[in-house]
Amino acid sequence: MPTAITEKRVLEIWQDSLQNRMDLRTVENESVRIIYPGRRNDDRGADFKDAVIAAGRKRLKGDIEIHVNTSSWWAHGHHRDPAYNRVILHVVYQNDSEKAIALQNGSRAPTLALHGYIKADNRSSLPPAIPCRNMFYRANTNFLGRILDETGEQRFLARAAYFEKTAAQAGAGQALYRGIMTALGYSKNKQPMEELAGRMPLKKLETAPDEMPDNEYLARCQALLIGTAGMLRSQRGAGYTTEEHIDDWEAKLENIWANCHERARMSAADWHFFKVRPGNHPVRRLAAMSRLLLRYRQKGLLDGLEKKLREAGEINRSCFLEQALLVATDGHWSNYLDFGVPSQGAPPALLGSGRAADIVINVLLPFASARGPAIQSQKAMEIFRHYRAPAENTLVTHMRRQLGLSKPFIAGARRQQGLIHIYKTLCAEGRCRECPMSL
Repeated sequence: MPTAITEKRVLEIWQDSLQNRMDLRTVENESVRIIYPGRRNDDRGADFKDAVIAAGRKRLKGDIEIHVNTSSWWAHGHHRDPAYNRVILHVVYQNDSEKAIALQNGSRAPTLALHGYIKADNRSSLPPAIPCRNMFYRANTNFLGRILDETGEQRFLARAAYFEKTAAQAGAGQALYRGIMTALGYSKNKQPMEELAGRMPLKKLETAPDEMPDNEYLARCQALLIGTAGMLRSQRGAGYTTEEHIDDWEAKLENIWANCHERARMSAADWHFFKVRPGNHPVRRLAAMSRLLLRYRQKGLLDGLEKKLREAGEINRSCFLEQALLVATDGHWSNYLDFGVPSQGAPPALLGSGRAADIVINVLLPFASARGPAIQSQKAMEIFRHYRAPAENTLVTHMRRQLGLSKPFIAGARRQQGLIHIYKTLCAEGRCRECPMSL
């Protein structure tokens, strides 16, 4: 007697065995072709993100939700959850419902039932189909390394072009500040961090009397950033804090905000907290940004970091740039993870080495390449080429496993950035036929 099919097995079949099949049809009797199955989601919402399918004559990009039975969509309440509004296809083993799949926003998604494509013993009758998983030259490490090095530099140059454009539009200082803020949003709060950088620009933060003491300057920057983000305790209401006590530093920030004549341009609802580690909490990242503004107060953030970039170019030490960004915990943030949430142990750094390395690779070096003369651009690229890879994020892990590559093979930032570039410009766009990894 065959064992019951499991959701895990349906997940495996979706991920490994359906791409480019020409005979798949949804329960609504519409032809569907899987161009790219996407990558596993580690956040709220559907099981796979960034999938690309052809449904009838339409090309769709979005999320995929997996179940054993169609009825599970309703049983799990996905029809009421906006986190599932990007679903473009519901994939199941068995269709046991006549109801069409409804999204919270009123749209509908088709269902693909796989029971006709899976043998009774739960083995898929479909061969692995993602081209890059069958690379005949997988053992040719020189060839693979060259591809990743080239695509890594393509991403670097694309980032440099982005900073050149944003600096021309908003000014160099604002472009650098926005880049750092966006990187501090890793990865779930990048968009709100970028929005906050526009709503509370660098010029306003750095406009303060020279005679203002450093501690007052720090509190002012922190209050303006967190207040504009809508994340002071007074702005969030009850229900999130574990204590009612407000210490002197928090009271100081509340007082500055109440008297600064600014208004909250954002709210806590704009930020993502689900599965966000304490070290990545947006309030702590904004506290880190205020510390950087204080550190480079004398010259300003732009001139201060450009000086560090010139010095790094002269000594060619990548760790030197990370040191320019590290922010340890101190004062209030040595005891609290968030307002009203005491730390139960040693709290994480406000800005640690991993996030500092990410900012160096994705912001400082391409910014320096865009801003400087040819010799500075060359030095920035040279540092990038020899920079060690920071800790893997889920996207890099997904790509490395998809291509069957070992961690030591991706030990440099350039190759890691190459994986990200391939994913974002080719995989997530359904351009497998153009990818050098699928030749």
